[in-house]
Amino acid sequence: MNISVFGLGYVGLVTAACLARRGHHVVGVDAIAEKVESVNAGKSPIVEAGVGDLIAESVAAGRLRATADPGDAVRSSEIAFLCVGTPGRSDGTPETKYLEKVSGEIGSALRDHAGGFLVVVRSTVLPGTVRNLVIPKLEACSSGRSGENFDVVFHPEFLREGSSVWDFDQPPMIVVGEYREGAASRLMSLYDNIEAPRFFVALEEAELIKYANNAFHAAKITFANEIGQLCYGAGVDSRKVMDILCSDSKFNISPVYLRPGFAFGGSCLPKDLRAILAFAGNGSSDLPMLGSILESNRMQIDRAVARIFSRGRRRIGIYGLAFKPGTDDLRESPMVQLAETLIGKGCEIRIFDASVKVNRLMGKNKAYIDCHFPHLAELLCESMDEFADRDTVVLGHALPAEETAALIDAGTTVLDLTGRNQFPDREGYESIV
Repeated sequence: MNISVFGLGYVGLVTAACLARRGHHVVGVDAIAEKVESVNAGKSPIVEAGVGDLIAESVAAGRLRATADPGDAVRSSEIAFLCVGTPGRSDGTPETKYLEKVSGEIGSALRDHAGGFLVVVRSTVLPGTVRNLVIPKLEACSSGRSGENFDVVFHPEFLREGSSVWDFDQPPMIVVGEYREGAASRLMSLYDNIEAPRFFVALEEAELIKYANNAFHAAKITFANEIGQLCYGAGVDSRKVMDILCSDSKFNISPVYLRPGFAFGGSCLPKDLRAILAFAGNGSSDLPMLGSILESNRMQIDRAVARIFSRGRRRIGIYGLAFKPGTDDLRESPMVQLAETLIGKGCEIRIFDASVKVNRLMGKNKAYIDCHFPHLAELLCESMDEFADRDTVVLGHALPAEETAALIDAGTTVLDLTGRNQFPDREGYESIV
């Protein structure tokens, strides 16, 4: 294919070099003359393993060149990759003026293009940027319509500096956000013979996955460093502790616990987090990431309360009270905390949990309820039939889809805290995430 790459920084240069190596004819575009001259001389303007050799080989073979002329690049290509920088502003938001400028330049050049052009945005941008900035600019400057005269997709990159060529060939996943379904078919052909999971999603979902990835990487590094600090204070080998933690691929290094939903509770997680923080405090260690977890967890309960009150309803049914379905463990259950808060705000509460029987509670489980929720027995129902007069039913545990649908059909508002989002388009149903 004939491809143009706008922006010859790390992402753009690696993308251009790797595509040229795969046999495509690539023209790189940059406003900095020194970068253009360097590429045309067969030299890399950046230091990155393998890139210099790829540029030298591709320029010598006539598959790669560079220019400062956006019109030349568009005329010479059928696909344009937008890889311009989006540096952070003082308020933390990404600077999009370069992306807007390049979008306008491409749009102007598309006025004389035969059609069938594909614009691939790779710059890291916040959700809504492609739809609300890039596409309007392209349309305004080209006098065309996205999805008709040209197509636009968002295609996040997952390249790490220092190993970007390897990452291009071995991507963890290939994600494309489409403005028009099917727009990414030509883009996908560039990845023939590359094995990786492929995902076709909405523009905003593709934009956000890049941030989710980087936030998770940052969180993992910070978590490991805080555990290391904890270990140092205890005279424990942090490498051994983390090696053992990472050996668990069932729960630790796995999708388990990585599904959005409601707050955590139970007899272990809250108690053990407090113990870690108390231990660290005694040793004068500051663990801000771990220290913020319980507050963030509490805020998730506050969000649920606010969502319930936004409906103006006061007769509430709660399905599921134990911190985990299939148990009767009520210790630090977020559903208990939710129910207490709603009662304190004047709501009329009814609760059903098939596993919870007040007369069977014992030990610390019973002591917790006697202390925090002594009037539980008065609120428990024998079945969900007693929810018939409720304005709103809050699902703390998963309910079969047909039973959820029956509640909605009966005119009951359903707030689902489980994260399953069973009926995203139905009126009367709302998921917490």
